[in-house]
Amino acid sequence: MKLMSTTTLVLALFLVGTFAESGPAEAPSDISGFCDEKCAVRCSKAGRQNRCLQYCRICCAKCNCVPSGTYGNRDECPCYRDWKNPKGGPKCP
Repeated sequence: MKLMSTTTLVLALFLVGTFAESGPAEAPSDISGFCDEKCAVRCSKAGRQNRCLQYCRICCAKCNCVPSGTYGNRDECPCYRDWKNPKGGPKCP
């Protein structure tokens, strides 16, 4: 009987560890605030600011980073840099 309860406990711990998130996760509001601030700077000089902000927020949510400045510096965030649109151009502003 003791072996069965020990086995059950080990199995339960394994399952919890398997389905638990790895590392501390930021709350969606934290990510949203981070992305809003970074994208506001990134898109501050864009000709189509609403579109720039929309795509920047999508990219930031996926990549958890936004390159500094208003243009360029894409090497700071490889995910942001390498995400392409269906035509093969850059997805992220």
